[in-house]
Amino acid sequence: MIPTMLGISFVCFLLVQLVPGGPVEEMISKAQSAANMKGGNNLSPEQIEQIKAYFGFDKPISERYFIWLFKVLRLDFGNSYAYGGAAWNVISSKFPVSLFFGLSSFFISYLVCIPLGLAKAVKNGSKFDSATSAIMFSGYVVPGYALGILLIVFLAGGSFLDLFPLGGLTSDNFENFTFFGKLLDLAHHLCLPFLCYILAEFAFLTLLMKNSVLEELGKDYMRTALAKGLSFKEALFKHALRNALLPLATRMSEIFTLMFAGALLIEKVFDIDGMGLLYYNAMVHRDYNVVLGIIVLSCFMAMLGRLFSDLLYGFVDPRIKLG
Repeated sequence: MIPTMLGISFVCFLLVQLVPGGPVEEMISKAQSAANMKGGNNLSPEQIEQIKAYFGFDKPISERYFIWLFKVLRLDFGNSYAYGGAAWNVISSKFPVSLFFGLSSFFISYLVCIPLGLAKAVKNGSKFDSATSAIMFSGYVVPGYALGILLIVFLAGGSFLDLFPLGGLTSDNFENFTFFGKLLDLAHHLCLPFLCYILAEFAFLTLLMKNSVLEELGKDYMRTALAKGLSFKEALFKHALRNALLPLATRMSEIFTLMFAGALLIEKVFDIDGMGLLYYNAMVHRDYNVVLGIIVLSCFMAMLGRLFSDLLYGFVDPRIKLG
């Protein structure tokens, strides 16, 4: 994990630093415009060097990388050029929204998709299987942001029905509500964006579970279990189900990256200030410290997730020995 993190961080740092139109160019442009408006001369080379030194761009890129890396080890990502203040504070302020959507969609998807995929495998080829597959594929082919627009048109705003708010997370008078009133108001605002978040993952997990169960049902150990007198239900839940969960165990690694989960277009449609919108705005404004902070933290959590997935895989499958 350590050499991988170093490699990822260096490549990302290098690419971000080489992108034109960064804070140095922006400040030089503003200073030059201000000088021209006052009838002054162009900035001198000494003044340009002072601006570069202010942002640390007067040093070689390798030296800048190690200075930045030692700060990152202390969770110091520098200051945000676009938002002001520490980049860590800017990033962490978006955690609650993205973490809520990520965790809730993650657990609900698993709670629904595992039993649904199991039922589809058991009733493979039935009307129930065909009907649920048609519904899931219909939802899968519709992008989340497009579904969000349709939901707003038909269920919010009054064009057809006015059942949900147009966007945002809370009402304007949210602070005046009681505790339970705040919960209801929050749930009311979250229904439509939450549905858009889980749409694609829902179909994928269900079909993954179904195909995994079908594969296990066709193996020799299932026929042996049935031949020894076990009922189909007992053989399914005692033997096939645990093995069928192995592919889904690898997906559990995503739980570590949920705080960085952000769907830009969905957040834009529903006016949600989450991680996706922050990353986009940071890229547009060349806010290097925020961009690098998000990349490094998400990569680190992704590798922790892979480690967790390996450990979980060994727990689910006793044939795998860790160590």
